[in-house]
Amino acid sequence: MNGSDAGRLPHEKGFHVSWDQLHRDSRALAWRLDGTGPDDGCWRALVAVTRGGLVPAMIVARELGIRTVDTVSVRSYDHQTQAQPTLLKAPDAELVRDGSGILVVDDLVDSGRTLGLVRRLWPRAHFATVYAKPAGRPAVDTFVTEVSQDTWIFFPWDMALQYVKPFRNPR
Repeated sequence: MNGSDAGRLPHEKGFHVSWDQLHRDSRALAWRLDGTGPDDGCWRALVAVTRGGLVPAMIVARELGIRTVDTVSVRSYDHQTQAQPTLLKAPDAELVRDGSGILVVDDLVDSGRTLGLVRRLWPRAHFATVYAKPAGRPAVDTFVTEVSQDTWIFFPWDMALQYVKPFRNPR
């Protein structure tokens, strides 16, 4: 940490994402994906990585006209601590097969372990996230915004409106 970060916890270096910003960034992800599917530019189905990928996936599915949507649930965090990813729920195996024509959407790729687990299950799927950190970039095919590895992203579903102390206190 540099001098201005002294005494701050790692999660206090935050990137706060509002609902409006998430909506704009998710639409930007859809624009990047538009026409890139393997079937005349279209995707057979979309798989949202729950829980964080549900909102961006819904927006991407709407923008790209994808009607077949399923979920994969992977647990990789215990509050704010990363853990080994564990598959909790898989999408319909007949739908996903090896991943051909499937678009997998998540909110963020951090270390890449979550998407790595999913990619091993469906190696031919296309992986897209709204936000990407450098360590996770190799695990994702398409993303919108890169943030530094030591930045904690605060998504709108994690926040409440309340007073926040200024970054620097006036002397």
